[in-house]
Amino acid sequence: MKKFLTSAFAIAVGMTSAAQETINMPLIQTKYTADPAPYVHGDTVYLYTTHDEDNAEGFAMKDWLLYTSTDMVNWQDHGAVASLKDFKWYKGDNGAWAECVVERNGKWYMYCPIHGHGIGVLVADSPFGPFKDPLGKPLVWQKEHWYDIDPSVFIDDDGQAYMYWGNPHAYCIKLNEDMISTQGEIMQMAHIKDYQEGPWFWAKKNARGEKNYYLAFASTCCPEGIGYAMSKSPTGPWEYKGHIMDHTPRTRGNHPGIIDYKDKSYCFGLNYDIFRLETSRHAERRSVSAAEMTYNADGTIRQLPYFQDCTLNQVGTFNPYRRVEAETMAWGYGLKTTRENPSGPWNSTLFVTDIDDGEYILVRGVDFGKGASSLTASCSAHLYGGKIEIRLDSVDGWIAGIIDVPNTKFKYREFTTGLKKCNGVHDLYFVFKGSNKQKRNLFNFDWWEVK
Repeated sequence: MKKFLTSAFAIAVGMTSAAQETINMPLIQTKYTADPAPYVHGDTVYLYTTHDEDNAEGFAMKDWLLYTSTDMVNWQDHGAVASLKDFKWYKGDNGAWAECVVERNGKWYMYCPIHGHGIGVLVADSPFGPFKDPLGKPLVWQKEHWYDIDPSVFIDDDGQAYMYWGNPHAYCIKLNEDMISTQGEIMQMAHIKDYQEGPWFWAKKNARGEKNYYLAFASTCCPEGIGYAMSKSPTGPWEYKGHIMDHTPRTRGNHPGIIDYKDKSYCFGLNYDIFRLETSRHAERRSVSAAEMTYNADGTIRQLPYFQDCTLNQVGTFNPYRRVEAETMAWGYGLKTTRENPSGPWNSTLFVTDIDDGEYILVRGVDFGKGASSLTASCSAHLYGGKIEIRLDSVDGWIAGIIDVPNTKFKYREFTTGLKKCNGVHDLYFVFKGSNKQKRNLFNFDWWEVK
């Protein structure tokens, strides 16, 4: 990603908290993400995504990423949890397209299309991996065409699992309880009006207690909206109901992911809003967004405006009284997250890097309770280093403390500052400052904790 914004709009969006409060920007800003596959387990949203390379023009996709949240606005980056290299039968270096992940009987199953080579499956004991290929071959591959993309997997109340996929036709097949084998033949579903690709399947009871099955999808390209259909059966017939989000030139592509979380419903999708902070030209460098979604009494869905025009509210508050990975943020445009330290040794965990003067990390809705007395940050600097201003509620808000990060000779060290007037709930800003000697690549930031 480029480090500079090129328009007044971009500056307003990227550098002020006020704009962020009024414009619903993508969830992740440190990487290009697409094809959201959210999954709720316990009190956590596990958001699996594809990954557009920073220099992508067309689709350049090699791995699958994971982010987690317990409040829908602060997301922790867990990096790549699977990649094309996990499929030994595939020898290419591109094609890691839209995935889907489900949990069953303590195992986590990731369904991964490899464009032109079918849909593979990986299995792990944890949502964080490591994921391994149990088959050594595709789970589904219709070799006569390239339509086997964008899987969505659903387990019904009776235990029967289904997988849906396809562009421009929608397909369905039953999965066995082991989730890595199929039963019966592939079913091609009757064409649904406005269907293009990216099916997302779920079921929900309406206000009358009636169970409905839903199929959301990226609607006819281009641009793509998010359409949906309903049925009383997991295999149809399907009745087209309209759009969750209409076609709009504000995004060329889309890809839905629908969840219920903490008594609310959410629609995830994709757009090019982060890339648009840098240029108006098109390239496949996408970003994932989300918006709260609501139903009518009969189960139909109220249409949403475009993501930027929606409000995504925090559900709950953020607990700072623990070790918090620095790559946990609501906003961090211009920064990068990685394990690969370009100026030092490999790090076992992710850290924030590419930190320049004036950039910042925003953590929303931090609950300091009766008051925090200190904040410790783990950082490393290989040259002059810099400062971290701990500010409340805006990038130019109250300075609760300042951390000096000197040269550490590549080694991570812990630095502590006292905190003033840190009580109650506040948006927390880590504002990075350089010096006359150094304005860019100030230091690396691994984790923080308050006491």
